Amino acid sequence: MTAFCSESFLKTVTSEPGVYRMFNELQTVIYVGKAKNLKKRLSSYFSLTQKHPKTLALVSHIANIEVTVTHTETEALILEHNFIKQYKPKYNVLLRDDKSYPYLFLSEHKHPQLTLVRAQNKNRKGTYFGPYPSGGAVRESLHLMQKLFPIRQCEDSYYSNRSRPCLQYQLKRCLGPCVNAMPEDEYKHQVELATEFLQGKSQNVINQLVSEMELASRELEFEKAAVRRDQIQSLKKVQEQQWVSGDIEQLDVVGVVYEQGVASIHLLFVRQGRILGSRNYFPKVPKNSTKDELLSSFLSQFYLSGQNGRAIPKEILLSDDFAERFLFTDMFTEYCGYKTVLKIEMRGERAKFTKLAKTNAKIALQTHLSQKNNVLQRYQLLEEKLELTRPIERMECYDISHMMGEKTVASCVVFNREGANKSAYRRFNISGITPGDDYAAMGQVLERRFKEPQSPENIPDIIFIDGGLGQLSQAETIVSSLEHNFSGKYPLLIGIAKGVTRKAGLETLILAESHEILEMSDDSPALHLIQQIRDESHRFAIMGHRQQRDKKRRTSSLEGIAGVGAKRRQALLNHLGGLQGVKSASVDELAKIPGISSALAETIYEALHH
Repeated sequence: MTAFCSESFLKTVTSEPGVYRMFNELQTVIYVGKAKNLKKRLSSYFSLTQKHPKTLALVSHIANIEVTVTHTETEALILEHNFIKQYKPKYNVLLRDDKSYPYLFLSEHKHPQLTLVRAQNKNRKGTYFGPYPSGGAVRESLHLMQKLFPIRQCEDSYYSNRSRPCLQYQLKRCLGPCVNAMPEDEYKHQVELATEFLQGKSQNVINQLVSEMELASRELEFEKAAVRRDQIQSLKKVQEQQWVSGDIEQLDVVGVVYEQGVASIHLLFVRQGRILGSRNYFPKVPKNSTKDELLSSFLSQFYLSGQNGRAIPKEILLSDDFAERFLFTDMFTEYCGYKTVLKIEMRGERAKFTKLAKTNAKIALQTHLSQKNNVLQRYQLLEEKLELTRPIERMECYDISHMMGEKTVASCVVFNREGANKSAYRRFNISGITPGDDYAAMGQVLERRFKEPQSPENIPDIIFIDGGLGQLSQAETIVSSLEHNFSGKYPLLIGIAKGVTRKAGLETLILAESHEILEMSDDSPALHLIQQIRDESHRFAIMGHRQQRDKKRRTSSLEGIAGVGAKRRQALLNHLGGLQGVKSASVDELAKIPGISSALAETIYEALHH
């Protein structure tokens, strides 16, 4: 028991519900927890009978504890989540997921639009369907809907400016409401059918279409009957491909597998009776954590994250039980304002869903562990090849990308012992150098990266330079000049020179200082690791360069001219027939445009001809 853990401190702690934060000697938050009774929970940490290895390790590092009292346990749960998200404590289970979940949105326009949105907006009138597990799942659904129900998916600006039907109309995937190419009641009817289908009532839609087809046939409207027949056939194909349940409206299914200190959680999203998709999670789990901790941490962090689309469903099916299940049921119900249930005992289709989620979680874990072992083996072989005395914890690779010197971008990608650490990636926009000077660009990016004193965990064990001897020498000079910022941990520099044909396996690896060539066989796993980080750096640099280049090309030359705002830019372009017309116009011609004074015309002319 540390000096901090005194009876006098525990006597001051309230018995109210709340959240506690534990700090180490550096005043870094190492654990965040919630409790219905703060005094009782905190006392348990310092009990003489405490045997749990994780708790003993945690207590040995505590230098201070701060508590925040809340009115209810639900408030404590939400506050705990916010603190975990803010501090990312070492001893908490951390869900590494920050994505938002998209919806399908059917607007309430005269001619409603079906589109993808990333957030529910109260000011946007319409109906939301989802959430979907990914943007890809939504786009797939949009493509399907376009084949089934010919309602528009185009943007409002495109829709309002059409004078004739677009290609989607010709392909019979839109009724052409922009040019009134169909009766109003037919478009309205297709919207109603689409709404029912998205609500999971596909059989109702088929029955209705069958009735309409038969009626059209009796009234000799064979073209209309053929359209309904095609819709029925398409809907039946979709029904065959999807697992539909009539009594399931909204539920999530959580499959959990926890082995060898690694957790795999598979989530199935079921909405309106259909599986919209799934997603696997691998939370960061501290050593000796229990499955109860894993489940309670996952559920609170996932559903209380505040991310768009993270609505808590009315049912959550769990493959495994945990101690706080009933507590979470009550807290989720209080949090969302409607009754939610966390179930572990299911029959029929719900049991099938749960078994499916568990199976997927197990398969994902096996794949993840296999990949992890493969990465670890590559690291060990690289350490052996380089004759390193300590394990490689962090590697960085730098690459430069530009097109004829335009918009030069440098990338820094980071790999740790688990592979790519994408949250640590960085891009640098290079400026103030001669266009196309890769040596100067490499020098600038390294100088900016290491200009400040570095903490030990941020110092790479190896820095790879995507380039030959010239870039490597430049990197050596810069890193050597900033040696005082490395806290005595000096990184190893390695240049990766591309072969003549630029094919994988023909690279030349150059060691810093000695400039010796590092020989590796083509089938060496260590070489494959180097190629992987080099290729990732190249991809990340090219993507950044293209974004910058495209941004520049989308920017008008008129932007940035003092006194020329959006309205004046539009007036100039409209009166002179585009940007080329503005550039070729004289000062007098510019001054004739409404809103452009003689002085402003001269300013515009000078800015475009300097």
